[in-house]
Amino acid sequence: MFSVDVPRGMDGQPLVPGDVWATFPPAAQAVSVALAHQVAALTARVRELETRLGQDSSNSSRPPSSDPPQTPRRPVAPTGRARGGQPGHVAHQRAVFPPERVDHFIDHRPTTCGHCAAQLRATPLGEGDVVRHQVTEFPPVRAMVTEHRLHRVVCPRCGQTTRATLPPDVPAGAFGPRLQATVAVLSGQYHLSQRQVADVCGTVLDAPLAASSVAGLCQATAAALAAPVAAVQATLPAAAVVNADETRWPQAGQTQWLWVVVTGLVTVFAIAASRGSRVIKDLLGEDYGGVLGSDRYAGYAWLDVAFRQVCWAHLKRDFQGLVDRGGAAQEVGTAALALVRDLFTAWHQYRDGALDRLGLQATMRPVQDAFAAVLDAGARCPDQKAAGLCRALDRLWPALWTFVDEAGVDPTNNAAERALRPAVLWRKGSFGTQSDGGARFVERLLTVTATCKQQGRSALDYITAVCTAAQFGQPPPSLVPVTA
Repeated sequence: MFSVDVPRGMDGQPLVPGDVWATFPPAAQAVSVALAHQVAALTARVRELETRLGQDSSNSSRPPSSDPPQTPRRPVAPTGRARGGQPGHVAHQRAVFPPERVDHFIDHRPTTCGHCAAQLRATPLGEGDVVRHQVTEFPPVRAMVTEHRLHRVVCPRCGQTTRATLPPDVPAGAFGPRLQATVAVLSGQYHLSQRQVADVCGTVLDAPLAASSVAGLCQATAAALAAPVAAVQATLPAAAVVNADETRWPQAGQTQWLWVVVTGLVTVFAIAASRGSRVIKDLLGEDYGGVLGSDRYAGYAWLDVAFRQVCWAHLKRDFQGLVDRGGAAQEVGTAALALVRDLFTAWHQYRDGALDRLGLQATMRPVQDAFAAVLDAGARCPDQKAAGLCRALDRLWPALWTFVDEAGVDPTNNAAERALRPAVLWRKGSFGTQSDGGARFVERLLTVTATCKQQGRSALDYITAVCTAAQFGQPPPSLVPVTA
């Protein structure tokens, strides 16, 4: 006997009464069931597309720059105060340079009394009554050009001629190391195009350069930085805590991937053809024994969850996405977001010194218990996206709470994301690179500038020292910090 189930709606209720359904011919029943299944599938598809359409930086991993114009602005909690400085606040003024930094001192003394117009003698009341007004100005900037004249002299004995050679302290090329470093910094740190760098050198520094010369100097700088950057990269496997992230990097019409690894003292960038786990394994070593902070991307799943910290800032956006999805997912997202707020409140108290490590652990225990209950209930949610997220987080459970017990571990991956922002701006302006040589320049300049900033060093001074060493055949200065 041919029979089919009664077609049911999204709520599970029969679409037709049972007695009416029984009167339908078997063929009509089959068609009706097929149509009901198709409607259910299309309804689910529409809902998924509407969810994607509603994604922005607040409920997904999309960057704020991709938000459409109609995206609501993030609410700002009202304070009840007017804009601007508040009554009684301490004024913040420009700090004056110390006397040893001042190039010229000019004393101004009044000659007539400002009250009775009497003539005044040059008898100041004291140094404490002097008002210091400093004016900072650039002198006319003009590149220094040194011409080395190599004369040829005839030997009075044999009659042969000998031409002088350059002294060892004179660069063999047409540009000195500081100009070379300046070109690299303008391009790599300030993200100017080759033509813009050439224009700055010509108009600001009075050192005319062709765009081709800029490219050549950048490639020479990249070659000079190869050894120092490799030495910095070699420190990563020994780091106790690292944060990592990756983003697309276009190269000659193909998609490459720019990876970043941040430790407490160095930042390393690498451009690779793959987004696979092999890249991060090569950077950290397959037997890495520290803690890796990252998002939930599968490329980091090779490391045991006991040695990972999943980013809670990403999770917060995921839960907001469930809230915006509505339906059964909204309840899961709302409950999780409340616990995320409690988590960050406790973390900020610990970071600000209001809680010690034991206090943080005690404060987080009820949050962990409540979050476990949310995941357990969410795994049974009829909304498959919410249920899938809860099941995935349950498998990552130890990696959610590493920051509670391990010193130096942050609950977010903000360190790596902040490090990527200059690279993203460079990508937007340059549209990536066109060759492997350009990729090496990008990753090495990003590594050097970010690491110098971490260490409080001048990137220009360091790159100048590296270029000087390269031009004169000397070993480059190290970028690896010296720790006691």
